[in-house]
Amino acid sequence: MATVQNHHILAATLALLLSTTGIAAATTETNPPAAGAKASSDAELNARIPLPAPLNIPPPSAKDVAVPGATPAPQPAAKDATTTPATEVAVPADPVAEKLRELITTKLSRFVDRKSDRTGIEAFYAARQYAPLWTDKGIATDKASAAIAYLAGVEAEGLTPADYPTRPFKSGADALALAEAEVMLTDSVITFARHAQIGRVHFSRVAGDIFYTQVTPEPNDVLAAMAKASDVRQALDAYNPPHAAYKALKAKLAEARAMPVEAPAPTVRIPEGPMMRPGMNDPRVPLVRQRLDIAGDKTDTKYDDQVSEAVKSFQLTSGLEADGVLGPNTQRILNNGPRRVDVVSTILANMERWRWLPRDLGKAHVVLNIPNFTLKVFNNGATVWETKVVVGKPDTATPILSETMKYITVNPTWNVPPSIVYNEYLPALQQDPTALTKIGVKVTQNEDGSLHMFQPPGDGNALGRIRFNFPNKFLVYQHDTPDKHLFARDTRAYSHGCMRVQDPLKYGEVLLSIVLPKEGYTQERLRSMYGNEEKEIPFPVHIPVHITYQTAFVDDAGKLIIREDIYGRDARTLAPLKDDRQNADVPMDRRGELQASYARPPVNLPYGVVTEGSSSRYAYSDGGNFFEMLFGGGRPRPPAPVNNRRNYGRN
Repeated sequence: MATVQNHHILAATLALLLSTTGIAAATTETNPPAAGAKASSDAELNARIPLPAPLNIPPPSAKDVAVPGATPAPQPAAKDATTTPATEVAVPADPVAEKLRELITTKLSRFVDRKSDRTGIEAFYAARQYAPLWTDKGIATDKASAAIAYLAGVEAEGLTPADYPTRPFKSGADALALAEAEVMLTDSVITFARHAQIGRVHFSRVAGDIFYTQVTPEPNDVLAAMAKASDVRQALDAYNPPHAAYKALKAKLAEARAMPVEAPAPTVRIPEGPMMRPGMNDPRVPLVRQRLDIAGDKTDTKYDDQVSEAVKSFQLTSGLEADGVLGPNTQRILNNGPRRVDVVSTILANMERWRWLPRDLGKAHVVLNIPNFTLKVFNNGATVWETKVVVGKPDTATPILSETMKYITVNPTWNVPPSIVYNEYLPALQQDPTALTKIGVKVTQNEDGSLHMFQPPGDGNALGRIRFNFPNKFLVYQHDTPDKHLFARDTRAYSHGCMRVQDPLKYGEVLLSIVLPKEGYTQERLRSMYGNEEKEIPFPVHIPVHITYQTAFVDDAGKLIIREDIYGRDARTLAPLKDDRQNADVPMDRRGELQASYARPPVNLPYGVVTEGSSSRYAYSDGGNFFEMLFGGGRPRPPAPVNNRRNYGRN
C-alpha cells in the first residue's frame, strides 16, 4: 500500500512540475482521453489524484526528474589543482606599459632634468598603471600626432621648436623604443606648458628690479589635461598668454619674418634744414611726399595737413612724439630707414615679457608702459583714460612688476629712502650744509639711532599733492609732481624710479569712480582736501597695477609701434637664450643686487648740519664721518633697517 501511495505522489508531483514549466507529459496517461475512448480504470484515476505527502519523504529536486527535450543545468566543474578560477586569470600586461614602469621608476632622470617634473610624471603614470598616454597597442594616437605637430610649430609663439624635442613613434618599434618616445614627448609637453605660461626666460635672469608672482603649471595637471582633451592643440595653446596685445604681436612677428632679410635703405633723403611745420612752404616738402609716398601732387611744396598726418603716422611707428612736425630726429630716422633684425628681436623680447604677466589682468586695472611713457586705465575690457608719465632714469630704472593699488594719499609725506639718502643727499651735504633746508627736507634721529629724512606735505613736496599706493618690494609708487615741465618732452625718464603722473587729479577721479562709484569723488573734491595733513582714501576693491616694458606693441589702428629701449631690456631679455640656454628658465637669486641699491658708503659732511628736534649742533672734524658728526664722537652707530611702514619711496 505504501508503494502504491508513493507512486501516486511521484506521479502527482511530476504533473505539477510539468504544468508549471509549460511542458506536456509524453505519456498517454497524462493526456486527456480522446472522444469515444474507454473510461479510465480506478488505478489510472488514482494515479492522477494528488495525495498528501508523508512527512518522512523529502521533496524531489530537478535532478530527480528527467524532462524530455530539456537542457541539463550546467554543473560546476570539479576542482582541480591545475585549474585557475575565472576571477584569478592573469591578463597579459601591455609590453609598452611594462617598459614605461621600468623606465619611470628607475631611469627617469636620464630623460627629465627637473625633479618637480619627474615627480609629476611618476604620479601621473602610476595612477594609470603606467598605461601609455600617446600610444595605443603600439601605435601613436591622434593626440600624439597633434602634440608633435604643435611643438614643431611653436616658432609662431616666439619660441624655439628645438627646446621641445620629440621622437617619432615608428610602426613596429619595440616596447622600449615606444616607452622612450612616450617619456620624451611627455617631458616636452610639460616644458612647453611651463615656458608658455611663465616664460622661456625667467625674469630674474634679466634684472633684479623685475618681480612677478607666477603660477607654474603642475606637471601632473598638464598631463591630465592632455589625457582629457578632445583637441590637444587647443589644450596646448591655452598655456600661451590670452591677452589681445600678445596675439597682436604674434601676428606682427609673422609679418616681420616675411620681410626681406635686409630692408632696402630709403632712396629719398631729406636735406638738413629748419623744422617743417603745418602751413609752411619748403622746397624739401616734395622729397617728404616721395619718401612717405603721400598721394597727390608729389611736387607740391606746401606742408599741408596731408603731409602732417603722414609724418605723424611715421613718428608713431618710430617711437617719436607724434606731433606732425618734421624736426631733426624725425628727419634722421627718415633718412636711415628701419632695420628688419631689430624688429624681429624686439617683438620676440616683448612676447617673452607678456608671458611673465598674470593671465588675468583684472576687470579694472592699470597698465603703465615705461618705454612709451604712458599710463592707461582699463575697465571691462576698454581703455577709459590715458595720461603721460615720467619714469626712472636708466641708472634708477622704474621696476617691472604687478601689484594692487590699495589706497590714495592726499598731502603725502615723502620719507626719503636709504638709496637716495646715502647716494645723493649725504654727498650733497658735503658741498652745502644747507642743501636739504633749501628743498624742505628735514632730518631726525630715531630712537634706535637710525637716520630719518623726510619732506612734509606741501606744494613743494617731491610727491606733489597725491600719491597712488600699491605696496611693493621696490618702494615705488605713482604720484603727482611739482615739475610739470617735464611732460612736454618726448623722452621722460628723469625720476629715481617712481612714476610721476601728468594729471593726478583726473587719475584719482577715474580710479575712485570705479572703486567708490557712489561717493562722488571729483577733481574738485580732491583738490579741496589739499592741506598740511595726510589724508588716506582706502579702496574697498583693490585695482591691479601692471608696470610693463613694451618696446613693441600694436596700436588701436593695427600699426606696430616700436619705442626706444631706454633701459636696454630687450637685449638682456634674449641674452640668456644665447649665454646659458639650459638654465635660462631657472630662477636666479638677485637679492644682493637689491640690497646694493641701498649701499651706505662712508660720507664726510661739512660743519653746520642740524637735525630736527635736536638740542645740539654737531661740528665737523677731520677724519670723522656723518654719523660721528651728527650723533656724537666715537664709533658711529650703524643705521637701523628701513621701516617700510613709513612709505619710503624713490620719487
